[in-house]
Amino acid sequence: MTAHVVNRTLVAMGVTAVAFCGLTLPAVAQPQQGHAQQGNQQANAQQKATKQAQQKEQQAQKKQAQDSQQRQQLTRQNQQVLTARQEQRVAQYLKHLDQQQRVAQKQSAQLQRQKRGAQYGYQQQYLASMSRQQLQIQGQDQYDYARDLYLYQAPTFRYLRGGRYYETNQYGVNLLRRSVNAGYEQGRLAGLADQQDRWPFGYRDSYAYQDANYGYGGFYVDRDDYNTYFREGFRRGYEDGYYDRHQYGTYADGRTSILGAVLGAILNVESIR
Repeated sequence: MTAHVVNRTLVAMGVTAVAFCGLTLPAVAQPQQGHAQQGNQQANAQQKATKQAQQKEQQAQKKQAQDSQQRQQLTRQNQQVLTARQEQRVAQYLKHLDQQQRVAQKQSAQLQRQKRGAQYGYQQQYLASMSRQQLQIQGQDQYDYARDLYLYQAPTFRYLRGGRYYETNQYGVNLLRRSVNAGYEQGRLAGLADQQDRWPFGYRDSYAYQDANYGYGGFYVDRDDYNTYFREGFRRGYEDGYYDRHQYGTYADGRTSILGAVLGAILNVESIR
Protein backbone atom coordinates (compact mmCIF):
# COMPACT_ATOMS: atom_id res chain seq x y z
CA MET A 1 0.00 0.00 0.00
CA THR A 2 2.74 2.40 0.90
CA ALA A 3 4.59 1.71 -2.33
CA HIS A 4 1.42 2.29 -4.34
CA VAL A 5 0.82 5.63 -2.67
CA VAL A 6 4.40 6.67 -3.29
CA ASN A 7 4.10 5.80 -7.00
CA ARG A 8 0.90 7.79 -7.37
CA THR A 9 2.54 10.71 -5.67
CA LEU A 10 5.52 10.59 -8.04
CA VAL A 11 3.22 10.37 -11.09
CA ALA A 12 1.25 13.38 -9.91
CA MET A 13 4.46 15.35 -9.33
CA GLY A 14 5.66 14.43 -12.83
CA VAL A 15 2.42 15.57 -14.46
CA THR A 16 2.61 18.82 -12.54
CA ALA A 17 6.20 19.36 -13.67
CA VAL A 18 5.29 18.67 -17.29
CA ALA A 19 2.33 21.00 -17.12
CA PHE A 20 4.48 23.63 -15.52
CA CYS A 21 7.13 23.26 -18.22
CA GLY A 22 4.50 23.35 -20.94
CA LEU A 23 3.33 26.71 -19.72
CA THR A 24 6.69 28.32 -19.31
CA LEU A 25 8.67 26.99 -22.31
CA PRO A 26 6.78 28.88 -25.05
CA ALA A 27 7.35 32.12 -23.19
CA VAL A 28 11.10 31.53 -23.57
CA ALA A 29 10.94 30.16 -27.16
CA GLN A 30 8.85 32.97 -28.68
CA PRO A 31 11.55 35.69 -28.51
CA GLN A 32 14.05 33.29 -30.02
CA GLN A 33 11.63 32.53 -32.88
CA GLY A 34 11.08 36.29 -33.49
CA HIS A 35 14.81 36.90 -33.73
CA ALA A 36 15.06 34.09 -36.27
CA GLN A 37 12.27 35.58 -38.42
CA GLN A 38 13.87 39.02 -38.29
CA GLY A 39 17.18 37.53 -39.36
CA ASN A 40 15.51 35.77 -42.28
CA GLN A 41 13.84 39.02 -43.41
CA GLN A 42 17.15 40.87 -43.30
CA ALA A 43 18.82 38.11 -45.29
CA ASN A 44 16.04 38.14 -47.88
CA ALA A 45 16.24 41.94 -48.19
CA GLN A 46 20.00 41.74 -48.64
CA GLN A 47 19.63 39.04 -51.29
CA LYS A 48 17.02 41.15 -53.12
CA ALA A 49 19.24 44.23 -53.07
CA THR A 50 22.18 42.20 -54.34
CA LYS A 51 20.06 40.76 -57.14
CA GLN A 52 18.83 44.22 -58.16
CA ALA A 53 22.39 45.54 -58.23
CA GLN A 54 23.46 42.62 -60.39
CA GLN A 55 20.56 43.23 -62.79
CA LYS A 56 21.47 46.93 -63.12
CA GLU A 57 25.08 46.02 -63.78
CA GLN A 58 24.02 43.48 -66.42
CA GLN A 59 21.77 46.08 -68.10
CA ALA A 60 24.60 48.61 -68.14
CA GLN A 61 26.96 46.04 -69.63
CA LYS A 62 24.36 45.10 -72.24
CA LYS A 63 23.85 48.73 -73.25
CA GLN A 64 27.59 49.25 -73.44
CA ALA A 65 27.91 46.19 -75.67
CA GLN A 66 25.09 47.42 -77.92
CA ASP A 67 26.70 50.85 -78.25
CA SER A 68 30.01 49.21 -79.06
CA GLN A 69 28.34 47.04 -81.70
CA GLN A 70 26.67 50.08 -83.26
CA ARG A 71 29.99 51.89 -83.46
CA GLN A 72 31.50 48.97 -85.33
CA GLN A 73 28.78 48.83 -87.98
CA LEU A 74 30.24 51.57 -90.14
CA THR A 75 33.80 51.96 -91.30
CA ARG A 76 35.84 54.97 -90.36
CA GLN A 77 35.73 56.20 -93.94
CA ASN A 78 31.93 56.15 -93.99
CA GLN A 79 31.84 57.96 -90.68
CA GLN A 80 34.03 60.72 -92.05
CA VAL A 81 31.78 61.08 -95.09
CA LEU A 82 28.66 61.30 -92.92
CA THR A 83 30.30 63.79 -90.57
CA ALA A 84 31.27 66.06 -93.47
CA ARG A 85 27.75 65.82 -94.84
CA GLN A 86 26.27 66.73 -91.47
CA GLU A 87 28.49 69.79 -91.15
CA GLN A 88 27.53 70.87 -94.67
CA ARG A 89 23.83 70.43 -93.90
CA VAL A 90 24.03 72.63 -90.83
CA ALA A 91 26.01 75.37 -92.61
CA GLN A 92 23.59 75.49 -95.55
CA TYR A 93 20.60 75.44 -93.24
CA LEU A 94 21.81 78.45 -91.26
CA LYS A 95 22.22 80.43 -94.49
CA HIS A 96 18.72 79.44 -95.52
CA LEU A 97 17.30 80.64 -92.20
CA ASP A 98 18.90 84.05 -92.70
CA GLN A 99 17.23 84.32 -96.11
CA GLN A 100 13.86 83.25 -94.72
CA GLN A 101 13.80 86.15 -92.27
CA ARG A 102 13.39 88.63 -95.13
CA VAL A 103 10.58 86.56 -96.66
CA ALA A 104 8.82 86.41 -93.29
CA GLN A 105 8.96 90.17 -92.84
CA LYS A 106 7.27 90.77 -96.20
CA GLN A 107 4.53 88.28 -95.46
CA SER A 108 3.93 89.74 -92.00
CA ALA A 109 3.43 93.17 -93.53
CA GLN A 110 0.98 91.69 -96.03
CA LEU A 111 -1.06 90.06 -93.26
CA GLN A 112 -1.33 93.39 -91.48
CA ARG A 113 -2.54 95.09 -94.66
CA GLN A 114 -5.16 92.37 -95.05
CA LYS A 115 -6.21 92.87 -91.39
CA ARG A 116 -5.78 89.17 -90.66
CA GLY A 117 -5.11 89.56 -86.96
CA ALA A 118 -5.35 85.90 -85.95
CA GLN A 119 -3.09 84.70 -88.76
CA TYR A 120 -0.63 87.51 -88.06
CA GLY A 121 -0.51 86.52 -84.37
CA TYR A 122 0.09 82.88 -85.26
CA GLN A 123 2.88 83.79 -87.69
CA GLN A 124 4.62 85.89 -85.04
CA GLN A 125 4.59 82.92 -82.67
CA TYR A 126 6.00 80.72 -85.42
CA LEU A 127 8.78 83.21 -86.19
CA ALA A 128 9.67 83.52 -82.50
CA SER A 129 10.04 79.74 -82.29
CA MET A 130 12.21 79.72 -85.41
CA SER A 131 14.46 82.46 -83.95
CA ARG A 132 15.04 80.37 -80.82
CA GLN A 133 15.71 77.34 -83.00
CA GLN A 134 18.28 79.26 -85.03
CA LEU A 135 20.08 80.48 -81.91
CA GLN A 136 20.23 76.93 -80.59
CA ILE A 137 21.82 75.67 -83.81
CA GLN A 138 24.33 78.52 -83.85
CA GLY A 139 25.36 77.56 -80.32
CA GLN A 140 26.46 74.11 -81.49
CA ASP A 141 29.77 75.19 -83.01
CA GLN A 142 31.60 72.66 -80.86
CA TYR A 143 29.21 69.80 -81.52
CA ASP A 144 30.84 66.48 -80.66
CA TYR A 145 30.17 64.35 -83.72
CA ALA A 146 32.24 61.52 -82.29
CA ARG A 147 29.53 60.86 -79.70
CA ASP A 148 26.60 61.00 -82.13
CA LEU A 149 25.49 57.39 -82.64
CA TYR A 150 23.78 58.32 -85.90
CA LEU A 151 27.22 58.38 -87.50
CA TYR A 152 27.89 54.80 -86.39
CA GLN A 153 24.69 53.15 -87.57
CA ALA A 154 24.28 51.75 -91.04
CA PRO A 155 21.00 52.47 -92.89
CA THR A 156 18.25 50.12 -91.77
CA PHE A 157 15.20 51.75 -93.39
CA ARG A 158 14.17 53.25 -96.68
CA TYR A 159 11.37 55.64 -97.66
CA LEU A 160 9.92 56.72 -100.98
CA ARG A 161 9.87 60.40 -101.93
CA GLY A 162 9.29 61.78 -105.39
CA GLY A 163 9.51 58.37 -107.01
CA ARG A 164 12.93 57.65 -105.49
CA TYR A 165 13.98 55.61 -102.46
CA TYR A 166 16.16 57.13 -99.74
CA GLU A 167 17.91 55.18 -96.99
CA THR A 168 18.44 56.15 -93.37
CA ASN A 169 18.76 54.62 -89.91
CA GLN A 170 16.53 54.80 -86.84
CA TYR A 171 17.64 58.34 -86.02
CA GLY A 172 16.56 59.58 -89.43
CA VAL A 173 13.22 57.77 -89.25
CA ASN A 174 12.48 59.26 -85.83
CA LEU A 175 13.18 62.76 -87.16
CA LEU A 176 10.90 62.27 -90.17
CA ARG A 177 8.10 61.12 -87.87
CA ARG A 178 8.58 64.24 -85.76
CA SER A 179 8.45 66.37 -88.91
CA VAL A 180 4.99 65.03 -89.80
CA ASN A 181 3.75 65.59 -86.24
CA ALA A 182 5.22 69.09 -86.12
CA GLY A 183 3.61 69.91 -89.44
CA TYR A 184 0.22 68.68 -88.24
CA GLU A 185 0.49 70.74 -85.06
CA GLN A 186 1.45 73.95 -86.88
CA GLY A 187 -1.09 73.36 -89.64
CA ARG A 188 -3.89 73.06 -87.13
CA LEU A 189 -2.93 76.40 -85.57
CA ALA A 190 -2.77 78.08 -88.98
CA GLY A 191 -6.16 76.66 -89.96
CA LEU A 192 -7.76 77.87 -86.74
CA ALA A 193 -6.31 81.34 -87.36
CA ASP A 194 -7.75 81.57 -90.87
CA GLN A 195 -11.10 80.37 -89.57
CA GLN A 196 -11.09 83.09 -86.91
CA ASP A 197 -10.21 85.69 -89.52
CA ARG A 198 -13.01 84.36 -91.77
CA TRP A 199 -10.41 84.01 -94.49
CA PRO A 200 -10.84 81.57 -97.41
CA PHE A 201 -9.28 78.12 -97.09
CA GLY A 202 -5.66 78.16 -98.27
CA TYR A 203 -2.90 76.28 -96.46
CA ARG A 204 -0.36 76.94 -99.21
CA ASP A 205 -0.46 80.67 -98.47
CA SER A 206 0.73 80.15 -94.90
CA TYR A 207 4.34 81.15 -94.25
CA ALA A 208 4.77 78.12 -91.99
CA TYR A 209 3.80 75.80 -94.86
CA GLN A 210 6.20 77.54 -97.23
CA ASP A 211 9.03 77.54 -94.69
CA ALA A 212 8.44 74.01 -93.32
CA ASN A 213 11.56 74.10 -91.11
CA TYR A 214 9.89 74.10 -87.72
CA GLY A 215 11.68 71.50 -85.57
CA TYR A 216 14.53 70.89 -88.01
CA GLY A 217 18.09 71.31 -86.78
CA GLY A 218 20.08 70.33 -89.86
CA PHE A 219 20.77 66.80 -88.66
CA TYR A 220 20.13 63.23 -89.84
CA VAL A 221 18.08 63.92 -93.02
CA ASP A 222 18.25 66.48 -95.81
CA ARG A 223 16.18 69.62 -95.41
CA ASP A 224 14.13 68.83 -98.52
CA ASP A 225 13.04 65.53 -96.99
CA TYR A 226 12.09 67.18 -93.71
CA ASN A 227 10.19 69.94 -95.54
CA THR A 228 8.25 67.43 -97.64
CA TYR A 229 6.93 65.45 -94.68
CA PHE A 230 6.34 68.57 -92.58
CA ARG A 231 4.05 69.90 -95.34
CA GLU A 232 2.20 66.57 -95.53
CA GLY A 233 1.39 66.88 -91.85
CA PHE A 234 0.67 70.62 -92.15
CA ARG A 235 -1.94 70.16 -94.88
CA ARG A 236 -3.90 67.67 -92.80
CA GLY A 237 -3.57 69.73 -89.65
CA TYR A 238 -4.76 72.86 -91.47
CA GLU A 239 -7.87 71.05 -92.69
CA ASP A 240 -8.70 69.80 -89.19
CA GLY A 241 -8.15 73.25 -87.70
CA TYR A 242 -10.03 75.18 -90.37
CA TYR A 243 -13.05 72.89 -90.31
CA ASP A 244 -12.84 72.32 -86.53
CA ARG A 245 -12.62 68.53 -86.74
CA HIS A 246 -10.28 65.66 -85.86
CA GLN A 247 -10.14 63.58 -89.02
CA TYR A 248 -6.34 63.25 -89.13
CA GLY A 249 -5.28 63.75 -85.53
CA THR A 250 -6.22 64.30 -81.92
CA TYR A 251 -6.18 67.24 -79.55
CA ALA A 252 -6.25 66.60 -75.81
CA ASP A 253 -4.83 68.38 -72.74
CA GLY A 254 -3.33 71.08 -74.94
CA ARG A 255 -1.39 68.58 -77.04
CA THR A 256 -1.86 67.90 -80.75
CA SER A 257 -0.73 64.71 -82.48
CA ILE A 258 -1.43 63.07 -85.80
CA LEU A 259 -3.04 59.64 -85.87
CA GLY A 260 -0.64 56.72 -86.06
CA ALA A 261 -2.35 55.23 -89.13
CA VAL A 262 -2.14 58.57 -90.96
CA LEU A 263 1.52 58.94 -90.01
CA GLY A 264 2.31 55.46 -91.29
CA ALA A 265 0.54 56.09 -94.59
CA ILE A 266 2.47 59.33 -95.13
CA LEU A 267 5.94 57.95 -94.38
CA ASN A 268 5.55 54.36 -95.58
CA VAL A 269 8.93 53.38 -94.14
CA GLU A 270 10.31 49.94 -95.04
CA SER A 271 12.94 47.92 -93.20
CA ILE A 272 15.96 46.88 -95.28
CA ARG A 273 17.77 44.83 -92.61
